[in-house]
Amino acid sequence: MANHDPISDMLTRIRNASEKRHETTKIPASRLCRSIANVLQQEGFIAAISEEGAGIERQLVLELKYSGKHRNPTIRSVQRVSKPGLRIYKNTRQLPKVLGGLGVAIISTSKGVMSDRDARKQGVGGEVLCYVY
Repeated sequence: MANHDPISDMLTRIRNASEKRHETTKIPASRLCRSIANVLQQEGFIAAISEEGAGIERQLVLELKYSGKHRNPTIRSVQRVSKPGLRIYKNTRQLPKVLGGLGVAIISTSKGVMSDRDARKQGVGGEVLCYVY
């Protein structure tokens, strides 16, 4: 397990939990995962973020959002873009628009992790971590 990708792990856990209509999902806590979760919360894809445990056992608990009486998941698709074996960087002008602006691309910039919209506003580019819609 030397080349473990925590971002892919996080996205897979979110994808699986929302497909199974779980209320929450737990993810091993890290600064990067917390930043990604914060962007997902700001963009309205997840309801709440909390932490449990201490030290190396710390976990982020993400409360997933559903809409309508059939409880359709707010997150329909999560795609990892930049992988450890192939990093994808874009400058401000090249930042992708996901589903014509309906989805969000999460970008890791020099000013922190943010949505593609915020990165465009601040005029920064960076590593395209994932697409969510």
